[in-house]
Amino acid sequence: MASTTSNEINSPEKKGTFPRAIPYILGNEAAERFSFYGMRSILPTFLVAQFFNPSGNPALQGVAEAKSNEIVHLFVALAYIVPMLGGLVADWFFGKYKVIFYISILYCFGHLTLALFDHDLDMFSLGLLIIAVGAGGIKSCVSANVGDQFDVTNEHLMTKVYSWFYFSINAGSVVSNIVIPLIYASIGAAWAFGVPGILMSLAALIFYLGRKKYVHVPPSGINRDNFVFISFNALKNLGAQKKAGETWLDAAKAEYNPEKVEGVKAVYRVLAVFAFIPIFWALWDQNLSEWVLQAKKLDLNTGIGFTFLPEQVQVLNPLFLVSFIPVFTYFVYPFFEKIGIQTTPLRRLGAGFFLTAISFVIISLIQTSIDGGGKPSVWWQILAYLILAWGEILVSVTGLEYAYTNSPKTMKSTMTAIWYSAVSIGNYVVSLINGNIAKGGFFAQLTGASYYWFFTGLMFLSTLIFMLIAGRLKETRFVG
Repeated sequence: MASTTSNEINSPEKKGTFPRAIPYILGNEAAERFSFYGMRSILPTFLVAQFFNPSGNPALQGVAEAKSNEIVHLFVALAYIVPMLGGLVADWFFGKYKVIFYISILYCFGHLTLALFDHDLDMFSLGLLIIAVGAGGIKSCVSANVGDQFDVTNEHLMTKVYSWFYFSINAGSVVSNIVIPLIYASIGAAWAFGVPGILMSLAALIFYLGRKKYVHVPPSGINRDNFVFISFNALKNLGAQKKAGETWLDAAKAEYNPEKVEGVKAVYRVLAVFAFIPIFWALWDQNLSEWVLQAKKLDLNTGIGFTFLPEQVQVLNPLFLVSFIPVFTYFVYPFFEKIGIQTTPLRRLGAGFFLTAISFVIISLIQTSIDGGGKPSVWWQILAYLILAWGEILVSVTGLEYAYTNSPKTMKSTMTAIWYSAVSIGNYVVSLINGNIAKGGFFAQLTGASYYWFFTGLMFLSTLIFMLIAGRLKETRFVG
């Protein structure tokens, strides 16, 4: 009889098969992302053409575009602030499955509203509100639901599954950014908004069909040991006497778990870095709105046998993204390490901010040419998309990694919610600026190229300040 070591007895047998629920989760995610990005791909141009300047009057175009951008960025801001609420509702009260499924049904009604009321701005806006709540409500639950399906026997397969999960997101985005503008151009807005609704219905159906195969993590009830409750308690006790070396947050240890209070301290250290992230997203999200409107004024003939529709140029963002992530991971970062330059997270973030600003320099120069009566080639905007994708890899991928490694296990979901909130804040700022432009306020002076130069300067200034203080930012890694 063969002898057995204690390690062999205690170590569970590794499985070589993926959890049975994974195909349903991936199918659901691809269809949902198709619906979201498909709808969003035509939203900026549709709002201008249908509601704000249907006659195509050049004198009204600037204000019309500002009104469109205001709505688009407000929609995105809402879609990225709701995940915090969706995550809390799932974790505390209903569980992830119920939140994802029932909010997906609501999500479908949002798309239906867009398709049915494409001539009624008030009802169309209501549809956007419903979609923002739907997309945001499930966003924080879906990726976490992937991790819930694994246990110690197959956790070694998790990295592969998350790679496929990320691929499904970008596949849905790429296909929809090609197909939906074609539908819009050929058979109109009702079908262009209706098809994403059909895909969202398919997403809900796929998710429902896998219901008996999911690992269902039950809700935990209200957890008081969280970021918001601890911060509020510490603020309430700001006047409490502190010992040497203590911070304002230590006052909360009288009523809360000291370990959780230390976790909240780590979150605030990460927030010192995240303070710069909203400005990045304020610029980045314009590639799906302002850049799309700019594309209508370009020569969209590539000269290689293909002519873009204005709404299709944005498909380059996910294509460049998935193409260059491996290049940065396996070639760019190792190259700099080999020549003695460490690619620390903070250095990557700084480089990403700088590249984002450079992409806006190109967009600003394009707009300067347009303002002067020119019709620049779409290849210039393609170059801007390429550099923006490089910036996104350095900022978005690195930022998520930094948030994960610099926050304790109990606060990692909090950091994800805060990351999404940074996207929301950036978009809300752009929405306010465009609303002010539309009303003839202070920012109305930002016409044509000056609008883009304003954001370019803002990004360069933010990058400079970040580089000046990055060396003083303390890192506290929580891995393992």
